[in-house]
Amino acid sequence: MKLTETWVQQVLDGMAASVELVALEEVGNRRHRVLRVFVDHPDGVTHDLCAEVSRVFGEALDQIDWSDGPYTLEVSSPGLERPLRKPAHFQATVGKKVYVKTFAEVGGRKVWRGTLLEVGAQGIVVREDDHEVEVRFDEIARAHVVYEFE
Repeated sequence: MKLTETWVQQVLDGMAASVELVALEEVGNRRHRVLRVFVDHPDGVTHDLCAEVSRVFGEALDQIDWSDGPYTLEVSSPGLERPLRKPAHFQATVGKKVYVKTFAEVGGRKVWRGTLLEVGAQGIVVREDDHEVEVRFDEIARAHVVYEFE
């Protein structure tokens, strides 16, 4: 079975703890997979929350017989440079510095590192130096917050 973010979020919703799935990553091979689950919570992500998500999610994976081999389940917060995957993630980041990599060139290049100016129904606007670019969501290969130390 291929895991979907929708199914994972449904499992998390069953916890009744306002846990949001930020990102889901599967890496490795048939001999050993690693399943990474990045979660967020309005009160922050604690070790206890990660342990609870790991327990609940691990049980759900066992019930659907997800893997035919060994795997490692990793549950953590998205970190300071949190990935941006959903429109709501981008909306919460307006005014902050972001890194955006596109599948193909947009505005003459594939990588933009600048301030997220706005989020619309179809995409985002990023300003880097004196250049602004509109990037559609379906053009984004990867995006994350750029944490700036002060």
